[in-house]
Amino acid sequence: MSAIITPDICDAHPEVQVLDPIFVSYGGREAFCGPIRTIKCFEDNSLVKQAVSEPGEGAVLVVDAGGSHRCAMLGDMLAEQAVDNGWSGVVMYGCVRDVDVLAETDLGVHALGAHPRKSEKRGEGSRDVAVTFAGVTLRPGQWLYADNNGIVVAEERLPLES
Repeated sequence: MSAIITPDICDAHPEVQVLDPIFVSYGGREAFCGPIRTIKCFEDNSLVKQAVSEPGEGAVLVVDAGGSHRCAMLGDMLAEQAVDNGWSGVVMYGCVRDVDVLAETDLGVHALGAHPRKSEKRGEGSRDVAVTFAGVTLRPGQWLYADNNGIVVAEERLPLES
């Protein structure tokens, strides 16, 4: 795949949606893309743990964690599991932890911030549902492209030029 440069994507495909610039890049993979798979949960990362244990097949896990800044929803162990299972990246509308390790992990990770406390494990939440945050509604099957300039969403995979 060619380089992912979101400004170039926006220029070539003005129909893409752009998430509000509220995310920080924490992962070792600076640019990533893939079909979206979603989770909606709040201060409970049980479904995140379940998802990253399954084959990612190059997908991006988009987690609507309600924008919580009270705990982390992804850390080093789940990130390593995501890499091992072929996920391209994680966009977390919430916090992550173990950021020094995440920076060395071959996974794209964008989140609102870092928090040292782990989340609860109550098995709550929903998978494969439309989620809305940062000014965009994201649906399973759309394509997400991210780099250090931002995050864009397209209805389908875009033909990127080399």
